[in-house]
Amino acid sequence: MSQPTDTTVVRRTFITQHLQGNILLDGIPNEDAWNSVTWSGNFTQWQPNEGKAPHQPTEFKILYDEKYLYIAYHCIDQYPDSIIRWMDRRDQFPGDWVEINIDSYHDHRTAFSFTLSVSGVRGDEFVSNNGNNWDANWNPIWFSKTHIDETGWTAEVKIPFSQLRYGNEVDKTWGIQVTRRIFRKEERSCWQYIPQNSGVWVSRFGELKGLKNIPMHRQVEIAPYVTFQADKYKKEPGNPFATGFDSKLTGGVDGKYAVTNDLILDFTVNPDFGQVEADPSQVRIDGFQNFFEERRPFFIESRNIFDYQLTGSEAGGDYDSDLLFYSRRIGSSPHLTPETNDSEYLKMPQYTSILGAAKFSGKTRKGWSIGVLESITQREMATIDNNGEKRKELVEPLTSYFVGRLQKDINSGQTIFGGIITAVNRDGGLNDLLHRQAYSGGLDFYHTWKNRIWYVRGNMVFSQVQGTKDAILNTQTAFEHLFQRTDARVLSVDSSRTALTGTGGTFRFGKVGGKGAGKHGRLFKFETGFTLRSPELELNDIGFMLTANEINHFTWAGFHWPKSFLFFRSARLNYNHWSRWDYSGRFLNQAFNFNSHAYFKNNWQAGTGGTTVVYDVSNNALRGTTAIRNPGTVSHNIYVNTDFRKKLYAYLALYNVWGFGHTMRNNNVELTLYFQPMNSLRLSLAGSYTYYWRRQDQFVDNVDYNNTSRAIVSEVKQHTLRFTGRLTYNITPDLTLQYYGQPYLNRPTYDHFAYVINPMAKNYNDRFQPFKEGTLKLVGDEYLVDEQKDGVVDYTFDKPDFNFVQFRSNFVMRWEYKRGSELYLVWSQSNTPDADADLENNVRVPKSLFNNAFGHDDARNIFLVKWTYRFLK
Repeated sequence: MSQPTDTTVVRRTFITQHLQGNILLDGIPNEDAWNSVTWSGNFTQWQPNEGKAPHQPTEFKILYDEKYLYIAYHCIDQYPDSIIRWMDRRDQFPGDWVEINIDSYHDHRTAFSFTLSVSGVRGDEFVSNNGNNWDANWNPIWFSKTHIDETGWTAEVKIPFSQLRYGNEVDKTWGIQVTRRIFRKEERSCWQYIPQNSGVWVSRFGELKGLKNIPMHRQVEIAPYVTFQADKYKKEPGNPFATGFDSKLTGGVDGKYAVTNDLILDFTVNPDFGQVEADPSQVRIDGFQNFFEERRPFFIESRNIFDYQLTGSEAGGDYDSDLLFYSRRIGSSPHLTPETNDSEYLKMPQYTSILGAAKFSGKTRKGWSIGVLESITQREMATIDNNGEKRKELVEPLTSYFVGRLQKDINSGQTIFGGIITAVNRDGGLNDLLHRQAYSGGLDFYHTWKNRIWYVRGNMVFSQVQGTKDAILNTQTAFEHLFQRTDARVLSVDSSRTALTGTGGTFRFGKVGGKGAGKHGRLFKFETGFTLRSPELELNDIGFMLTANEINHFTWAGFHWPKSFLFFRSARLNYNHWSRWDYSGRFLNQAFNFNSHAYFKNNWQAGTGGTTVVYDVSNNALRGTTAIRNPGTVSHNIYVNTDFRKKLYAYLALYNVWGFGHTMRNNNVELTLYFQPMNSLRLSLAGSYTYYWRRQDQFVDNVDYNNTSRAIVSEVKQHTLRFTGRLTYNITPDLTLQYYGQPYLNRPTYDHFAYVINPMAKNYNDRFQPFKEGTLKLVGDEYLVDEQKDGVVDYTFDKPDFNFVQFRSNFVMRWEYKRGSELYLVWSQSNTPDADADLENNVRVPKSLFNNAFGHDDARNIFLVKWTYRFLK
């Protein structure tokens, strides 16, 4: 088979027919009804040998009736004993599989993906951004069966039209793509050939025609649930809130209602996410907040519409984590923890309860994408007991969260304009701590040309927060802003302000594909742009922002060889550079990077890269006294991934950073082993160790001395050890047992204390003044400083050392006993003991981790049963 070129690819068509007769969904398409359409085949290999014929042919048929779309597959294989039948939980893609993507909107940008493995495991994803985003959290209801015979394997799939979105035209045309994976060769072949150098996916689909007079199916789903939870933990004598056992019975309801066939209202009342896997343990000592992925089903479905990254660059950077809407803010831990004395006991809500939430989302036939989300969280109170007398204290006010998103596709998605607005309103209480109102919004655009190979995109955003003088003062002096810095050129604290208004934006220009050059189809891709955060921009009431007051420039360029050559299946070489300024014009950072990645014909993967930071200044590191110049660094990383087709394979990664002049070091090693001893059982064990050292400039505290604020710094040695174990056992494709466990230790120790005297000095040692001998004394957990050596304590600061140990695990049995209806049995365990004594006793890191993480006396065990039943119309 000759290799088609980008200019000669013909858009294929499959003409379906209305179902005449009955189909028994048994995985064997032998009913007479299937004979009304012919098999369509002639697939083209996409990987590893693009454009060539696949090793094994594939055929499919499509029929429909008033309620369902029916698909039959025949995955021919002359070696049926070699078909890989691995199983895994839903939305994992083990072994051999076949997949159909359906662009039922026919907008050339989005699609619904349905993947079926030969073992019967289902995967489903919502595809957006022309194939650049695949969201596996979309979980529609559909039906399937597979069968293996002497010719290979066959499958039958039945997809309710209610799970798709489409217009009301009588004669419909949808985009479709069918893909097959042969696992033993890691080969993927497609019905509609799409050259990899095109840089697109959905816009090049083939077409499904013949769909006529399909009724409008307004999806109506109601899913009530009941949860019983029992907590077992260590009893605390005298503490009325820690009796050793708690239990509760709760209930709620989730639902969907199709206002039109393409616009859906989702709602939840008193949601419970007790079956959701716990967040990984994470501790940072640099002052920045942690980012955790959203795991709750209500918020992750349809999130592509609400997603609004401020940057999203190809070069990557800390700024890429900034979001206008970060759903983890809804239902997070309360903002306030009351102070108590030694005779008092505290009962705190762990999370803010979500009373209810609703979202209205979808896309119209005319190209309008609409998303509206509203959520109300409960007013939370802490209870404090003092010798039997109880009082309540507000820790979180009643709060409303709102997000509205609108986008318009023009010219089949080649041009897109959009906007977003968010609002947070609190009913009062904690006025000196929290904003009463917080608003943000943005406008965005995306334009492509030359077959969507070239693009320009960007956005502009704004924010306004309102509150009391104390609340706004807290924002001005918070880590993200630090208006109080004495060397800030355009910033100053104004304690009379009751509002802050900020702006930001991003502009990106790049090339994602093109005609291959030379025999191996080498592609050149690039992107360049800049992203802004004004000093007053504040997004953290409903979004996520690491820091304001930055102007970042980035450039990424790379060569990509997508086709097989020599001993490579594919290869990439990339170059990046970054520059940063603040709004005063101060130059903050310059860095350069080169990296390479190779995918070999033996299915091993490897990569390596290096980065040098030639200049770096941080406005945040000293937490508000001044900016400080950090040492330049050079870093290197390398990783190797062995052949994942084997029952045992491994991933190994090394990462090292060295500071110029022996000023810092960061060494990390990570090893993960994957084991598939049988088709139904999958195990993995990951371990990582990080050693982080800074010679003198690790921030400790800010203190007042002689009417000025002084930054205390020190040497730090930080050890981080983490293990993560996972197990998945499939009794059937719809009945799985899953286990997740993670022991974690983070231990920073501080020594050789000093204070900052000249933070921008070119010479590293000139930036600090070490404490003179005899001026520093440790008493308990506090350092006393007598700089004058006159016996009078000038100031104090807390001993910063700690030894944080945590173990989190959960064991889940999930049974989808009816499509969309589930039963969960969950056992989760959390243990965060006080392990600081190991510092004093010089207990080594591994021993400290295992001595403390698995101490069952301190563990909290949660047993949960959750039952849901989904009513469908």
